[in-house]
Amino acid sequence: MQGSSTAWSTFRSFARDREVAKQRLRPGTVSRVAAYARPYARQLVLFLLLTAVAGGTVVATPLLMKAIIDEGVVPGNSQVVVALALALAVLALVEAVLTLAQRWFSARIGEGLIFDLRTEVFAHVQRMSLAFFTRTQTGALISRLNTDVIGAQRALTTTLSTVVSNVISLVLVLGTMLVLSWQITLLLLLLLPVFVVPAKIFGRKLAAITRESMRLDAEMSALMTERFTVGGAMLVKLYGRPEDEVRQFSDRAARVRDIGVVSAMYSRIFFTGLTLVAALATAVVYGVGGTLAIDGALELGTLVALATLLTRLYGPLTALSNVHVDIMTALVSFDRVFEVLDLRPSITEPVAPRLLPEPAGDQPGLAVQFDQVSFRYPRPDEVSLASLESVAVAEPNAQANEAVHAPVVRPHPGGEDLSSGGAISQADGAGGPAANDTDVVLRQLSFTAEPGEMVALVGPSGAGKTTVTHLVARLYDPGSGTVRLGGVDVRELDSASLRAAVGVVTQEAHLLHDTVAGNLRYAHPEASDAELYAALRSARLGSLLEELPDGLDTVVGDRGYRLSGGEKQRLAIARLLLKQPAVVVLDEATAHLDAESEQAVQQALTAALRGRTSLVIAHRLATVREADRILVLDGGRIVEQGTHEELLRGGGLYAELYRTQFALQE
Repeated sequence: MQGSSTAWSTFRSFARDREVAKQRLRPGTVSRVAAYARPYARQLVLFLLLTAVAGGTVVATPLLMKAIIDEGVVPGNSQVVVALALALAVLALVEAVLTLAQRWFSARIGEGLIFDLRTEVFAHVQRMSLAFFTRTQTGALISRLNTDVIGAQRALTTTLSTVVSNVISLVLVLGTMLVLSWQITLLLLLLLPVFVVPAKIFGRKLAAITRESMRLDAEMSALMTERFTVGGAMLVKLYGRPEDEVRQFSDRAARVRDIGVVSAMYSRIFFTGLTLVAALATAVVYGVGGTLAIDGALELGTLVALATLLTRLYGPLTALSNVHVDIMTALVSFDRVFEVLDLRPSITEPVAPRLLPEPAGDQPGLAVQFDQVSFRYPRPDEVSLASLESVAVAEPNAQANEAVHAPVVRPHPGGEDLSSGGAISQADGAGGPAANDTDVVLRQLSFTAEPGEMVALVGPSGAGKTTVTHLVARLYDPGSGTVRLGGVDVRELDSASLRAAVGVVTQEAHLLHDTVAGNLRYAHPEASDAELYAALRSARLGSLLEELPDGLDTVVGDRGYRLSGGEKQRLAIARLLLKQPAVVVLDEATAHLDAESEQAVQQALTAALRGRTSLVIAHRLATVREADRILVLDGGRIVEQGTHEELLRGGGLYAELYRTQFALQE
């Protein structure tokens, strides 16, 4: 055999799932792959030329060895021996240089392709709507950016070079051996099925073991991921039983250990089989060839050359016997990347984007208007892929194994409104099919929040309050009707202009695993330290700043877990204050604050939001009383509106909510 690298490459090829060869690629996949390769066409040509030259050198060494023996050693010509030995050394140097050059071109092309695909997929995913992320499993999406992109890259480097090199090597080696001794060559070819047929059968078992090993590794990794996050660790410490946790992990780790032993033995048997076949073939060469050499029918140098060429024959033959699996594995990886790129975002940039008008007078606020707005959340097939909702399991050596198997889709439980804590359900987006009446979240909703007005949204869980705020920020588009900001349809606005105008603080403020300054500057990258300090003091975080060990450079931890719930919320509010948007959306923004902190932040918000338009979802009476107007939502409609006192006198739904929700607060 050609050595351990060839043996390992052959083993890896046979360990891949042969079912991948049965996959049907979408039309145009190969032409799209060619389009991605086009920018690297010149480098690819040079890479393939180097591969071809390197493949051609496989017969040069044995032939030089033949010449050294037959023309130098046997006749006793030392000058010929020295000259050919030097040529052999030069050839070895040339092969080393070719290997390095191949590796350089392979890395340049491969890493360039990875960069192109990753950046394109990442940019495309960034344009997807919020509905896409509520359904997509993060692990499956990351797998497309890592496992499948790397698998696709190998189609243009490893697989392509292997095929070219093996074909050239096989043709040259086989042709040379036939010229040297066609009798021995045919005899050696008769031995090929002795290895290939068992290897095919053995490969099926290897693929099954590989799949099982990946599944067990994924289960163990999932367990560690759940337990090693801050939230998971807290849950275990509060409710878990350490002995049971260790036992559960030990059981999974034991199965990983057992399958690892089986896999190691199978791989060793595979390599041993390769060695035995090579040894058997070598014995045939020296047995038959040695007899012919003694009888004078074969030169001694020819015998040595045949034995050397033999080591370079079975490797390419066995690799090429499984090349269709390698090629299809790489193409399926490309196809899975294209599947994500072909998923169209439901929120698109307008063809001729408009800018928001400048606020009138001294007030920075802009009017928010809902005009006969109806909405349903999109169905899974409208915003996501079934394969991205299943657990992603990566194939060894960066090959995508889960593409082979039909995904098991576990749909989210239904729910009308994110404010209820439920998952996004079906949709009534623009252009979508008609929905059942029960799917509709908002029904012909109309209201206007005037510039500088604070409008509170109240109502039972699932009434559509959070949906209203999502439409203002254009996280979704209405199925019918229009949402206007400053008199302009939000679907016609430049996305950067819209983001700058609308600021949102949700109930669960998300903080990056970054410093305090990094989290604040996410809203305003050019902000000075003085502005950061001012925003923190306005959010009543001045005392915290004095306690932080590194001030603004203090790392807040994963999702801000180094801070208390109230501190996280106030930091998110400071981020909002730093942005200074024209329209502010507060979705239970003070829910995690104690009474004292809430009062302090309310004062900060009152000052900061003066003159700005604000939509506030609140279950706290203090927040509701501050509102200029209260909209009471139920079943996706506004059933009441007015001030706190007016609605109490009305004796309707708000009065009932007041008795059950606000009375104790008062």
